[in-house]
Amino acid sequence: MKPNYRRCISCRKIGLKQEFWRIVRVFPSGQVQLDEGMGRSAYICPQQSCLLAAQKKNRLGRALRASVPEALYHTLLQRLYQSSSQKQT
Repeated sequence: MKPNYRRCISCRKIGLKQEFWRIVRVFPSGQVQLDEGMGRSAYICPQQSCLLAAQKKNRLGRALRASVPEALYHTLLQRLYQSSSQKQT
């Protein structure tokens, strides 16, 4: 089976699907959420620079064609800090 490649919406890096976080605009409700659901998806690197650039330039909102709540960015930053603290331990 061929590997699934995706592109980060912020830095444009191409990698395996498992290397990125998936953000989904769920169909038909239009709600934006993390990792689960069917609908329009965007992928982003789990790095602070990519998250901040995507937030500043509204890259997630444009890729998903929906408004992205600020709480989603906070959740992604928390997930980033938790994963970096687990790597240090």
